[in-house]
Amino acid sequence: MIDGLRRLGRSTLFWLNRLGRATLFLLRLLSALPTLAKRPSLAIRQLYSVGVLSLPIIAMSGLFVGMVLGLQGYANLVDFGATSSLGRVVALSLARELGPVLAALLYAARAGSALTAEIGLMKTTEQLSAMQMMAVDPFARVYAPRFVAGIIAMPLLAGIFTAVGILGGYFVAVQQLGVDSGAFWSQMQSTVKLFDDVINGVVIKSVVFGWVANWIAVFEGYDAIPTSEGISLATTRTVVNTSLVVLAVDFVLTALFFGV
Repeated sequence: MIDGLRRLGRSTLFWLNRLGRATLFLLRLLSALPTLAKRPSLAIRQLYSVGVLSLPIIAMSGLFVGMVLGLQGYANLVDFGATSSLGRVVALSLARELGPVLAALLYAARAGSALTAEIGLMKTTEQLSAMQMMAVDPFARVYAPRFVAGIIAMPLLAGIFTAVGILGGYFVAVQQLGVDSGAFWSQMQSTVKLFDDVINGVVIKSVVFGWVANWIAVFEGYDAIPTSEGISLATTRTVVNTSLVVLAVDFVLTALFFGV
């Protein structure tokens, strides 16, 4: 009993210590943003790495998720003779939840882990220490551009995931299952609201998820033990912690948006 409480207390103190260091890291990161504003090309170059290179997995995943939603929605709606509502089911599911959440999880697995490994390797090979010796601030030159680029890329990736998913649902519903094309689009257009669904769901959620995912990814690289094993553990923590935090934040945002 005492040993269990001791381990619990030790783990709690460990995670509180990491949360405190992560918060201090974020404050220092934000203080470097004015410097980054003078050299936006640094963030633009990182957009290719975290955004463009993530497009294939985002688009393919969105397509298959939309196709699965079309099949599952049709299988449930056909019993009630409501297959004309399949368009709204697919669009609302993707815009409100699946689009931003799954895009964030895929981003963490692909781009977040890559950011952590890249920064951890720079720390291991003492590139960051060399920058400091040359009076170059790593926060302005390394951390901030990756952080900002990820926040910009996340809403774009979530929007692409949602749009491709709707097209996948359309292909299955209309081309394969014979749902009326006009009914599919008209039901979707009459139900999906710009602010309630698109802005709150795709835009706001994905911006918050992008903030969280990139904060965790960059901090884990910064805090990684400079060994091959340390980088491996940091990369794993990035994916696991980002996934858990994204799902928890999604619950909070959904409750706020729906006034629960």
